[in-house]
Amino acid sequence: MLRLERLACGYGPMRVVHGLDLEVAAGEVVALVGANGAGKSTTLMAIAGHVAVQDGTIRFEGRDLATALPHQRVAAGVALVPEGRRLFADLSVRENLLIGGYARPRGRTPANQETVLALMPRLAERLEQRAGSLSGGEQQMLAIGRALMAEPRLLLVDELSLGLMPKNVDLCYEAIAELKRRGLAILLVEQNTQKAFAVADRVTVLESGRPVWAGTAAEAREHPTLIEAYLGLATATDAPP
Repeated sequence: MLRLERLACGYGPMRVVHGLDLEVAAGEVVALVGANGAGKSTTLMAIAGHVAVQDGTIRFEGRDLATALPHQRVAAGVALVPEGRRLFADLSVRENLLIGGYARPRGRTPANQETVLALMPRLAERLEQRAGSLSGGEQQMLAIGRALMAEPRLLLVDELSLGLMPKNVDLCYEAIAELKRRGLAILLVEQNTQKAFAVADRVTVLESGRPVWAGTAAEAREHPTLIEAYLGLATATDAPP
C-alpha cells in the first residue's frame, strides 16, 4: 500500500532522513522506532506532505505522492495523527471531528462520526466539550478520531503514548489494535517499544536518519540488545508502561 524508496527529506537545505526504504501492506502495522532526533516524525510529516521530499519516492497504492499537496494526500486516503495532537483547543469535540471529515462528502459525516464514537465511546460523552479541556488521553483519542473521519486506508500515528498515563496508553493501543483487525494499514512512530512491538507486524529502526535494522516485531522482541544498541532506550521488556 505504501512504499518509500530511497526517501530523503528534511527542512530547507538540512537533510534529516537519508535513503529510507520502507513498505506498509494493507492491514499491516509497521513500527518506526529510534532515539529522539532519528528522523521518525520527519518521515511521517514527509509522507503527509508537510516536509519537503529531497530525493526518492513516496508511492501510495501505486501513485507517486512526492509532489502532492497535503489535502490531496488526505483525499487519496492518507491521514496523520500528529505528535502533540494539534487539536483545535477552543472548538468542541464534535467540531474537531467535523473538520477531520472535510475531504469526504458531507453526507457520509454522520456515519463516520458514529464509527468513531463506537470505537472510542468516551468521546460520545464529551461531544460538546471544548477539546482543550479534555484529559491527555481523551485528546489523543480525539486526534485519532479526527483522522478517522477522513476515511483513511493508511493511518500515520506519531508518538501515540507520549505524555499519557498508563491506563490511557492502554486505551489508545486497544483502539489501534481494533483498527488493525478492521484492516487499516498503520505506520506507527513510538518511543514505547513494548507497546509498539506488541501491536506491530514489522519494525524499522532509524538512527541519525538512516535505516539500521528491519525485521518482524517478533524478531525485535527476541533481540532486546537491539533496542539498547540503536535506540538508547530501555529494552523492550523493561520499557515503561
